[in-house]
Amino acid sequence: MRRDCIGSIIPLSLLGKMALVLILGGSILFSCSREKSEAGEEEQRVLIGFSAATETFLLERWDRDIQIFLSSARALGAEVILQKAEGDAMGQIPQIEYLIDEGVDVLVVIPHDMKLLAGILRKAEDRGIPVLAYDRPIMGVPISGYVSFDNREVGRLLSRALMREVPGGNYLIVNGSVRDNNSYEVNRGVYEVLQPSLDSGEITVMEEIWLDEWSSDEAFEKISRVMNENRDIQAISAANDQIADAAIRVLSERQLAGEVAVVGQDADLLSCQRVVEGSQLMTVYKPISRLAERAATLALAFARGERPEPDQTLDNGSETPIPYYVETPVPVFRETMDETVIKDGFHSKDEVYRSY
Repeated sequence: MRRDCIGSIIPLSLLGKMALVLILGGSILFSCSREKSEAGEEEQRVLIGFSAATETFLLERWDRDIQIFLSSARALGAEVILQKAEGDAMGQIPQIEYLIDEGVDVLVVIPHDMKLLAGILRKAEDRGIPVLAYDRPIMGVPISGYVSFDNREVGRLLSRALMREVPGGNYLIVNGSVRDNNSYEVNRGVYEVLQPSLDSGEITVMEEIWLDEWSSDEAFEKISRVMNENRDIQAISAANDQIADAAIRVLSERQLAGEVAVVGQDADLLSCQRVVEGSQLMTVYKPISRLAERAATLALAFARGERPEPDQTLDNGSETPIPYYVETPVPVFRETMDETVIKDGFHSKDEVYRSY
């Protein structure tokens, strides 16, 4: 486990302006406190290094994940050093190197780029530090595990909802970031369900958009360009709710909001409000409390040398099957809002039903 150290303040200057350090335990003092085991021997706390590259427009979702993870890890008796990079893969690399040098027992990583972290994470594995990818996979390097939702099923849910509402017509598909493997998994799920109707000609994909980043502004610009050229679109599959928001804003400018079926994922508050109000057909709810709590449990198990049985394995191009721990996404329509998002306390009824 960890080396001995006595309450020293973390030198924030080493982290750079994009690093935020948070130590669980109510203090900025980094203490290596020991606990007595049942056998009376001293046992060191597990120290988790958490590197999160998050885009500012996704703070509603990611802040929730991180806070639940921190709370869960603390409840399990661990300490966490949290570093947040502002959506920059190159900024994430020195943060992870810092965590490695601090002697963390396990690394939990939300990567900005699915490939660029391979080199630094090889260093972690070489030092015997297990790595758990959180919600986004890391490609090209063997890691200890990956915990996420079934992203291909997210894509299936998007298509099923649209096909129920618009069984025939012209579709626009707006994918997520080309840097995120989840974007490709969602896309595969979308087409898996659509393909028979595409083959029969009942549905036509008029245009398909890929984004450089998970950016609402980029999505708005690219969707606007498509709609300027062709307004004959009946359905829009958006890879997440921020993209769905961009699509609905574009439609609103053209007085088409509510007439074109739009779906997304993440159950953002604005999208849940739009679902009950009718301008968004559906959002995919991902119960992140289950994901974050499971990730905290897995991180402690990995730090202790345990390898819990995975739900399946992931091929991340490293020639080593990656243990994949999978949670299930849930489709949310107006008629199911109360029994899903609101029942779980993800959003309150007053927040969602703002106009009622």
